Amino acid sequence: MARVELCFTLAFKPLRMKKIHLILLITSILLFACDDTQKDDVLPVIDMSVDTAFPKNCVTVYRGESFTFNALFTDNVELGSYSIEMHNNFDHHTHSTSSTECEMEAVKKPVNPLLFIDEYDIPQGKTSYSASIEIEIPDDVDTGDYHFMVRLTDKSGWQTFMGISMKIADRD
Repeated sequence: MARVELCFTLAFKPLRMKKIHLILLITSILLFACDDTQKDDVLPVIDMSVDTAFPKNCVTVYRGESFTFNALFTDNVELGSYSIEMHNNFDHHTHSTSSTECEMEAVKKPVNPLLFIDEYDIPQGKTSYSASIEIEIPDDVDTGDYHFMVRLTDKSGWQTFMGISMKIADRD
């Protein structure tokens, strides 16, 4: 009988040691995983209410000319990057985040619509950033209704979106 007890002890002692090692490992992970860094669970902000902000909803820009996108971006921890997209709205779909309704032209098929997509980094460590980008409108693109969309992403990956309705026209 002593021999059976010895075999049993020898067979299960490593399991008890593995269990103790596993408990120590889990405890260590839990202790070191908890740090004092600020948790970021707040969306970044695109502020188009500042005096220099452009474009505003329902604005007209002109073929063959440029305009300057201006906005103020803020975040509670750290900003990351932003992107700008302009595309036609000839079919009257919507992305607008404004309660203001703009006067729309008739639905039409695009021939040579403007498509502008670009992404910009924000310098590291910023919680506030004044964005300013010059955008050229080619002189051969279709005139009409367009969307101007801004996506702002903070360092943690939270994203805010703003859609602005605008027109591209010929200057009289």
